[in-house]
Formats: sequence, structure tokens, C-alpha cells
Amino acid sequence: MARVPAPARPLLRRRHIDLRRVATADLPLKLTAVLIAMIFWAVSVLSAPPTEVVRDYGSRLAVERPDDVPAGYVLTGQLGDVGIRLKGTEAAIANVVASDLHARLDVPSADLHRSDPQEVPVRVDIPPTAGVKVDSIAPATVTVRIEPITSRDVAVQARFANDPPSGTVAGDPAITPSQVRVSGAASQVARIAALYADGHTVDPAIVQLTVPVLPTATTRTVPVVPTVRGAVAAGYWITRVTTDPPVVTVRGEAAALGGIDQVATAPIDVSGLGADKTFQVALLLPAEGTSLIKAAQATVTVSVAPLAGSRAFPLVAVQATGLGSGFVAEFDPPTISVVVAGSVPALSGIAAGQVVATVDATGKGAGTYPLDVVLRTPPGTTAQSVQPTRVTLTIRTR
Repeated sequence: MARVPAPARPLLRRRHIDLRRVATADLPLKLTAVLIAMIFWAVSVLSAPPTEVVRDYGSRLAVERPDDVPAGYVLTGQLGDVGIRLKGTEAAIANVVASDLHARLDVPSADLHRSDPQEVPVRVDIPPTAGVKVDSIAPATVTVRIEPITSRDVAVQARFANDPPSGTVAGDPAITPSQVRVSGAASQVARIAALYADGHTVDPAIVQLTVPVLPTATTRTVPVVPTVRGAVAAGYWITRVTTDPPVVTVRGEAAALGGIDQVATAPIDVSGLGADKTFQVALLLPAEGTSLIKAAQATVTVSVAPLAGSRAFPLVAVQATGLGSGFVAEFDPPTISVVVAGSVPALSGIAAGQVVATVDATGKGAGTYPLDVVLRTPPGTTAQSVQPTRVTLTIRTR
């Protein structure tokens, strides 16, 4: 009997995907998830700190004169200006204006015990509300002096802004008071010679000045000639004599003025003078019936300098330095000839034994050695010549 074949297994059916249904299924839930993700992204972007940059400020800042200099001191010097770099966001830096920035000296960090120029740091103040910081300052320091305030009395001198009318001459001015007290930085007050300096406190601030105006028809201007007497110190000579004023105007009758060609000073004694010296001396009337206009005395400065010369020392004994114990030294030749140069006072003060000639025997044993001579002379002098410059050292045992 024949077998009946089994029925064939049906093939799997192809699954149909509905894309529209997939897209629309749970749509509210999907939209909510997307919205939550966008909110988280926006919060993360908005909460991230803004990016900071460093930029040069567009213009330089003048360093302001400080108002915190300690009492009793004064600050002098050119403060100049500085350039700065700011750190912050682009927007914050762009909003900074000149009135927000103030460059000042850090005076508390300065050394008040110094009177010489010193470098004082510069700081730049900016309001914290500006949202920026100062990254760097160039230059970072300024050179100034911080000195104690001092005072001294200074003679008042007249200085005329113009000439008197034609045919006249200004006479001796009468000034009341004749001295004023000037206060300021010690280094500047020390340099004031007359009441022409600015930047100082003067007490009193006003003086009374009376100037007579005299006719010039009976005047003559002649040089001032100093009268010097005496001899300066031995070994010195007078290099220059200056007078202030160098000329004066003499007033008098025409007959008296005709024979006047100079005005002499009172005698100036320079006996024993060994350094420059300034004298205040009276001016002598050149003839009877004459008078001096503007000047009754002169300032005379006598400058002296030492004479230069030389001195021979023909027999300077040679000595050995660094010679070991148990040895004796002999020299050939035993003495040398030296000529010392210098000022006459220094040369005349050289005592016996101050010109020393030596050779170095350090580390040398018995034997014979040709060695250079080392010469030592007193301060202010030099060895002009040495003969001979080399000797023979013979070292023997004792």
C-alpha cells in the first residue's frame, strides 16, 4: 500500500511594519522627553562661566601724585604714565572707561630711610563692579625720591624783569626782609643759592623792594680786581681767583670817573691756604666823591691745587716675603733706586721705610732665583721709575 506524503509546512508570513503607527505611538511621552532634554541643554549652556581673555587697555594711564606721603616727607620726581593689560570677559573689558582706572604709587612699600632715587611699585585701582582685573603693568615701578622736608634761611636777591628808562641805571635795591626761610626737599633746599627756586615753601612769601633809579651820565662800569696777600701752604699754588660780581658801576663826577679803570677789593689773606676758599670782602671806593651802584661787597673764590713733583729714593733695601723658617735671604743687588711721583705735600710727608721693595719667596727652598721687584709707595704717590726691576734672590739654610 502506497504511503501518502505529509502535507508541506507553510512558510513564515512576512511581518508588516507600520511606520506611521511607530511615529505616533506614545507621542506625548516622546515630546515630553525631548522638551526635558532641551531644558537641560539650555541650563547647562547658561550656567557655564563666560570665557575670560587678556587685552591691552587702549590708552596709557598717568600715574597720579600720591596723597599718602608720610608727614614730614616730600616726594619728588617725574611720575610719567603706564600701560596696563586687563583680564576679564570681552564684554566687561569693552565697558571699562578711563574714569574706572587710577594708577598710583605704592608709597607704603618705599624705604623712608633712603634719600637717593628708588624704584616704587605702581598699582592700578579698578572698581570690583567692573568685572575685570589688572593682569600686568608696564613699567611696574617709577623712580622717585622720598626725602625729609628741611628748612634754611636764604638771602633775598633782586632780579629785574627789564631795564630802567633810557639814560638811567638802577641803584642798590633795599630789600625788607633781607632773608626768608625756605622749606622743601633736603637735596633741593641744599642747592638753593638765591630766592629764584620754585616748588618750595617760603616764609614770608612777600618782601618789600625799593630800587632807586639814577642817571647814567655820571657812571662808569669797571672790573673788580681782588687784592690777594700772603702765601698759600707749602707745596700748593693758586690756580684761579674769581669774583662775583666781576664788574661794578661807579657813580661820581666826570672828572673823578675819568681816571678810574678798576675797583679793588679789601685785602684777602690766603696765608697757609691748602684748599679752595670763598671770601666775602668789601669793595673799596676808587676815588673821593664816587660811589658804587648795586654792589658794596664782592664774593671772591680762591682756588688752590697741590704742586706735582718727584722725589728720589736711591737706596731702597730689598726684602723677601713668604720666606720659610730656617732660611736666610741674600739679594743681588741688595738695594734698588726708586723715583716716586705725586703732589709736593704728599712727597714731603714720606718717611723712611714707607717706600718698600719686596720679592715673593713663598714656597721656595734653598737656591738662586731671579725675581721681579714689587714696590709699595704711600697713598697719593706712585713709582715713577725703578732700577733695577729684577734682582737675584739666593736662599740659604741657617
